[in-house]
Amino acid sequence: MSLKGAAYIVGAWEHPTRKAPDKSVAQLHAECARGALEDAGLTKDDVDGYFCSGDAPGLGPLNMVEYMDLRVRHIDSTDVGGSSNLVLVAHAAEAIAAGRCDVALLTLAGRPRSEGFRSVRADVSQPDLLFETPYRPSAVNLYALAAQRHMHEFGTTSEQLAWVKVAASHHAQHNPHAQLPKVVTVEEVLASPMIASPLHRLDCCVVTDGGGALIVARPEIAKTLKRPQVKVVGVGEAVKGQLTGQVDITYSAGRWSGPAAFEMAGVAPKDIRYASIYDSFTITVIVTLEDLGFCEKGQGGRFVQDGNLISGQGKLPINTDGGGLCNNHPANRGGMTKLIEAVRQARGEAHPAVQVPDPSLVLAHGTGGWLGSRHGSSTVILERE
Repeated sequence: MSLKGAAYIVGAWEHPTRKAPDKSVAQLHAECARGALEDAGLTKDDVDGYFCSGDAPGLGPLNMVEYMDLRVRHIDSTDVGGSSNLVLVAHAAEAIAAGRCDVALLTLAGRPRSEGFRSVRADVSQPDLLFETPYRPSAVNLYALAAQRHMHEFGTTSEQLAWVKVAASHHAQHNPHAQLPKVVTVEEVLASPMIASPLHRLDCCVVTDGGGALIVARPEIAKTLKRPQVKVVGVGEAVKGQLTGQVDITYSAGRWSGPAAFEMAGVAPKDIRYASIYDSFTITVIVTLEDLGFCEKGQGGRFVQDGNLISGQGKLPINTDGGGLCNNHPANRGGMTKLIEAVRQARGEAHPAVQVPDPSLVLAHGTGGWLGSRHGSSTVILERE
């Protein structure tokens, strides 16, 4: 069954804080929920479905439903890292189409900047742990592996990687909440300290507290609200690991999630006016753009260079809030903020300096996990009616 048009995103809200030493994770979730409900023109009493991921405290929906005093008839706590909230949009649309709920609340929040975090979990029950832990994996070196291989296979350069950060900084200067609002140059990216070759410090995303929330509703309800109509028209999800030894870290699971979303929506990459692309590191954007079909495999470096991702200048504006590289990466899970900025663009509510013209079709894509080992990808296509 196609989910095209089964649900609308009617509320979206991003927490303005980037450091919250005086708030609990549960409080951040609740504040995000309140913000999204107010944006939609609804109340918590309208919510009958709740969706969260591994960032929610305790037993996830069990604790948060009670904390926020919700009366729901459907819950979902899918956890696939940074792509979770995009998967949850699809799951909310499925639940709405199946009659399991009418108004779904999705929340994300965390305090990694205040609390600290481990980039790779040391879980002794993890089946790959004994084989990989001796090599000291971390998020940055697993993405660096993918970047090195991409450079080896396709001639991608550090300068091309840096253009992704430059574009993000051009957008972040217009965002009053961005953690890194300063515009940077290619030369400044390359001059920043090397963290894991070939990734410099400015090739890496920010670490922030905060969060965000979305309200997904049945079409009949969406049409009664005084908000621009943003319809979910295409979704796709996929996972990629070591493939029993057939290892190729030059592509992501977006190779499968993207085509699925485009097929459901009945559109092609050339039809997309704006894209929110997960940018945990600069290499993530280059690989994803290739896998989603915005350029040929191996051409991502050339595609992003010379300002091609900058709104008002390039062919494909991406991450016009500054993205994870400059604005916000709450709970180390950037999928929620990718969706929120995509909704802003579709509504015509992004900052005037970065708002794209005719935002009739927009895309959001999330990556959860590590390009160098295993990860999940999810793609969501939205249409402004």
